[in-house]
Amino acid sequence: MVNQSYWLKHYPEVIPETIAYEKRSLDSFLVESAEQFPKKKAIHFMGKDMTFGDVYSQAKKLAAYFQSLGLEKGDRVAVMLPNSPQAVISYYGALLAGGIVVQTNPLYKERELEYQLMDSGATFIVCLDVLLPRVSKVRGNTELKHTIVTEIKSYLPFPKNLVYPFIQKKEYNMVVNPESSEDIHIWQSIMENGHEHYTPVDIDPQDDVALLQYTGGTTGHPKGVMLTHYNLVSNVQMCRNWLYKTETGNETVLGVLPFFHVYGMTTVMNLSVMYGFKMILMPKFDAEDVLKTIQKQKPTLFPGAPTIYIGLLSHPDLKKYDLSSIQACISGSAPLPVEVQEQFENVTNGRVVEGYGLTESSPVTHANLVWEHRVNGSIGLPWPDTLAKIVLETGDEAPVGETGELAVKGPQIMKGYWNNEEETNHVLKDGWLFTGDVGYMDEDGYFYIVDRKKDLIIAGGYNIYPREVEEVLYEHEAVQEAVIAGVPDPYRGETVKAYVVLKAGHQVDDKDLNTFCRNNLAAFKVPRVYEFRDELPKTAVGKILRRQLIDEDKKQQPNFESV
Repeated sequence: MVNQSYWLKHYPEVIPETIAYEKRSLDSFLVESAEQFPKKKAIHFMGKDMTFGDVYSQAKKLAAYFQSLGLEKGDRVAVMLPNSPQAVISYYGALLAGGIVVQTNPLYKERELEYQLMDSGATFIVCLDVLLPRVSKVRGNTELKHTIVTEIKSYLPFPKNLVYPFIQKKEYNMVVNPESSEDIHIWQSIMENGHEHYTPVDIDPQDDVALLQYTGGTTGHPKGVMLTHYNLVSNVQMCRNWLYKTETGNETVLGVLPFFHVYGMTTVMNLSVMYGFKMILMPKFDAEDVLKTIQKQKPTLFPGAPTIYIGLLSHPDLKKYDLSSIQACISGSAPLPVEVQEQFENVTNGRVVEGYGLTESSPVTHANLVWEHRVNGSIGLPWPDTLAKIVLETGDEAPVGETGELAVKGPQIMKGYWNNEEETNHVLKDGWLFTGDVGYMDEDGYFYIVDRKKDLIIAGGYNIYPREVEEVLYEHEAVQEAVIAGVPDPYRGETVKAYVVLKAGHQVDDKDLNTFCRNNLAAFKVPRVYEFRDELPKTAVGKILRRQLIDEDKKQQPNFESV
C-alpha cells in the first residue's frame, strides 16, 4: 500500500491533496473563457494579437466546416502545424466538432507521416502550404479524405504578411499556391466565408478520447497514446493548483515548447485556454528571438526544457536583455542540471523547478514545489491525486531509498495505446502506469530518476547511470551541453562515452575533461571516450536523442561482437 504521507506533509496549505475535477469536455473551457474574457488577448503571434472571442469564433467556423465535410464523433483530425493561431484554432475546432486530434510534427518526413496517418486512421489533416507536397505524396496510402491548407502569413500583421512569402521561398526553396478542390480546402476561404453554426456533440469526458498523441518512438514504432478529455482537464487543473500564485485572466505564458508535443500542449495551450491566460506563440526556438520577445512581451510563466534554458544562457548578448518578468518555469522533457537551474534563476529572479512526466500521463506526474522547499536533482513530489511507487524486479514495492522502476497512478493516466492491447497491458496494470524509468524515493517523499531502464550502462559488471555523469560534466565551466551513452567495447561489454558541446570561446580537450571527471566520480564511471560536437541531435521539444548517437556509433562498428 502506497503511503502518501511521505510527500503530502510537504504540501503548503494552499495546494490541496485532492481536487474536485471538472467532468467536462476540454473544448468547453474555450467556450467559457470566450464568454468570460471576450475582448481579452488570448494569443500574441509575431506582432499580431487575437482575443478569446476571435479564437472561439474561428474555432466554431472550423468545427462547422469539418461537420459539413462529414466529420463524425470520433473521427481523427491530424494537425500538422507549428505554434501559431491556426494550431490553437484547429485543435479546439476539431474537438468542438467531436473529432479526436492527432498532433503531427511538421518536421516529419514522408515515411514518419505516412505511418502516423495510417496508424491513426486520420481522415482530415490541417497543414501549412509548404507541407502540402509532403502530405500529397503519402495521401494515397492513407485514409485521408480532406486536407485543409493554411499559410503563416494569414495571421501576420502588415507589412510582415507581405514580406513573409519571400522569406518562405528562401527558407523552403518553394512557393506553394494550393487551389481549392473536392479534397483540398483553403483555410482563408473558410474563415472569410464560413459560418459558426456547428452542431454540439455529446461527450463522455472520462471515456471519450480527445487526443491521440504519439510517443517518441525511440524503440520500435511510435504508439498512439489515447488521452481522454478528463485526462487532459485533470492534468491542467493539477498544474494550476501547483502554480497557485497565478491569477485567472492575468498571466502571460511563453509558448516556445511545440504544441504538437504533449508538454507544450498542456502547460501552455490548454492551461492558457482554461484559465484565460495570454499565450505568446513562437513557431520555433531561436535564442535571440526568445530573448527579445521576453523583454518586449514580459511573460510571467515559461515552461521549457533544459536545452532551451541552456540556449538562452549561452547567448553572447544575454546580459542586454531584461528577463525579470518571468516568475516561474517548470522544466521538463529531460533532467535539469543544477548549474542550469541556478544560472537561469540568477538572470530572471524567477523560480525554475524540475518536473517529470510522460506522454502516457498527459504528461505531468511530479514536480518540485515552485515557491517552497525544493530538492535539487529530484523530480520533486507527486501532484495532487497522483500515487507513485518504486517497484522491484520481484514486483514488490521497494523500501525507501532502494532503486527500482517508477510506477504512477492518477486521473491523468492514459486510457491505453491506440489499437495496441498488448503494449497497453504491458505498461498498465491495475491502473498503474509502469514508466520504464529507474528511480527511488527518499525518506522525505522526494522522487529521483536515475535513468531510463534502457539507458543503463553496464561496463565491466558495474551499473552506471548516465545522468550522474552528465551532472558532473555540466559543472565544468566550458561545457554547454553533454550527454552520456554506453557504446560497444570488446573488453568491458560497454564503455562510457561523452558527447560534448563547448560554450563559445572555450577550449578544452579530452584530457582536461578526464581529469575533471576523475576528481568528481568513481573511476569506473569516468568516460573513456569524448566526442566534441558543434551540436547534439534533439527532438522538437529539445530532448537530446541519446539513442541516435548510440546508433551512429554502432554503424561505425559493424563487425563488433560482444564478448
